[in-house]
Amino acid sequence: MLASATTPRPTLSLPRHFLPSPTSPIANPIQETIRFKRDLSCSTNPAVLSSRDDLSVAFHRTGDVQVSGKEMGGERGGKRRRVFFVDVNSIYYKGAVPSLRAFADWISMFLDRISLKDPVIAVIDGERGSEYRRQLLPSYKAHRNKYSPARYVRAPVPVEKTHRFIINFLRECNLPIQVVKVEGHEADDVVATLVTQVLERRLKVVIASRDKDFKQLISEDVQLAIPMENLGRWSFYTMKHYLAQYECDPGSDLSLRCIIGDEADGVSGIQTFVPAFGRNTALKLLKKHGSLENLLKTAAVRTVGKPYAQDALIKYADHLWKNYQVLSLKRDIDVHLQDEWLLERETCNDSYAVSNLYGMLGGRENPNDRWTYQR
Repeated sequence: MLASATTPRPTLSLPRHFLPSPTSPIANPIQETIRFKRDLSCSTNPAVLSSRDDLSVAFHRTGDVQVSGKEMGGERGGKRRRVFFVDVNSIYYKGAVPSLRAFADWISMFLDRISLKDPVIAVIDGERGSEYRRQLLPSYKAHRNKYSPARYVRAPVPVEKTHRFIINFLRECNLPIQVVKVEGHEADDVVATLVTQVLERRLKVVIASRDKDFKQLISEDVQLAIPMENLGRWSFYTMKHYLAQYECDPGSDLSLRCIIGDEADGVSGIQTFVPAFGRNTALKLLKKHGSLENLLKTAAVRTVGKPYAQDALIKYADHLWKNYQVLSLKRDIDVHLQDEWLLERETCNDSYAVSNLYGMLGGRENPNDRWTYQR
């Protein structure tokens, strides 16, 4: 909560990417934000608005890399707008261990440099969201550690309050970021369902996540924003990047991952049983047959490749189909896109909210190093 006008304000410590540049029209963003909140209104200073709009049209900064607005499909003067989805669970993990501090680092940079004023929909895993897939495959995400916040923050947050903590922060941003959590379903499936609805409105989509599952959604109108921990920045991943990496259509991505598996999610690939059957073999077969379904149907009636590949496809067909059930994203979750979720976002409260978030986590161990974590 905000203190009253007569109550002394706490000293706020902002991440480096929230600090103003020498040419910034806002000399003191902290004082300016406090004034905004006290007046319950955002600045209408034409210089400020012009600076923001010019930035969104010209470049979306991602660390040391600049991506043009045209490439991102985010032309402010164009016909189609972008909608951002944030896969919250994927950015509040550091490795396999949940970390609210990792979430704070990534979301603060995301708000300041990536989404800007575009609408943002944050999606969180529902309770028992993984249960359906774990019934199919007990090893699914079995390696994930339970939350132990004492390893990462000075003021531990109880397990049952972790999601509420994140939701409260996201809703403190003005306009509030829409937060969606559907009980019994993983965030991946909710995002896939909502992406379908957004595309029906002829809007473009950016999914902020490190989850490889979302590659199966990539198209000319859907791209990813991936947090690159080794680079300390977000990086955009588009249809062009996918084609360059795999030399096949993203429509085959689900089939590819069913064959090669997903170690991060505890899904074993066919190489576990047949070491010679690797990524290159899988890509070669999928380029020719298009999908896992076509490949398995063809292998059942005639030879599709070398003997080891032919035998593996027949012998482990059931394993591959189970992988397909586990890895395919559902697009029929009972969640419906609302018009108000697509409104342009007011950003004047972001820096204040982010500073409060770091304050609740006990501050930074080293303000000059955004990748220093407490052990």
